[in-house]
Amino acid sequence: MTDRPTAVVTGASSGIGAATARALAAAGFHVVLGARRVDRCAEIAAEIEGTALRLDVTDIDSVTAFAAAVPDCRLLVNNAGGAKGLEPVIEADEDDWRWMYETNVIGSLRVTKALMPALLASGDGHIITVTSIAALEPYDNGAGYTGAKHAQAMLHRTLRGELLGQPVRLTEILPGLVETEFSLVRFEGDQQRADAVYRGITPLTGEDVADVIAFAATRPSNVNLDQIVIKPRAQYNASRAHREP
Repeated sequence: MTDRPTAVVTGASSGIGAATARALAAAGFHVVLGARRVDRCAEIAAEIEGTALRLDVTDIDSVTAFAAAVPDCRLLVNNAGGAKGLEPVIEADEDDWRWMYETNVIGSLRVTKALMPALLASGDGHIITVTSIAALEPYDNGAGYTGAKHAQAMLHRTLRGELLGQPVRLTEILPGLVETEFSLVRFEGDQQRADAVYRGITPLTGEDVADVIAFAATRPSNVNLDQIVIKPRAQYNASRAHREP
């Protein structure tokens, strides 16, 4: 048992999620790391004196079991998600679209619903959802991902109004280019295509985003940072960036 407030981080096995787990632990939270790759979570949990639990946000039974194992929760970081494919609409792969909606949108919905009683009971809950600048605008060949991220953002932003007056804060984090496994997943393990996404630019790191998440999570309880957009200096929007030759 611990007297530290409990923070749940989904998609915590790598990238932004893993970095966020470390940052929140340093900020005084007991972190519960959830992901399918629970072995990776266990390594990080051992490092930060946290707890690793298997979590597949696309499986309602997995989410239910996960929530049952987390009776107390002050902070939820909805970070699990991702992209698949980069094709024009006319060539869209329905399975990829289905996966993106199930992971980003329905996954966030399931975890949020499951942990809401604990967040409310804490008396000072906080939901931080990692969406993307893809939740702000479309870009060519990205309709599946931008659509999913817009939907995930609408879920989060709607909750901001529905929970008004309740002891729960809501913060949306909208990162631009972050060098994690994101592009590797999007391009089905094609390292060359993944590397090209960040070529000529100094992207954000998972730690950069985690620092912002930890900052938001440690503001006084009356301070709600509604939205934080974070991009590399050289990136203007989802389709325009300055790249060094």
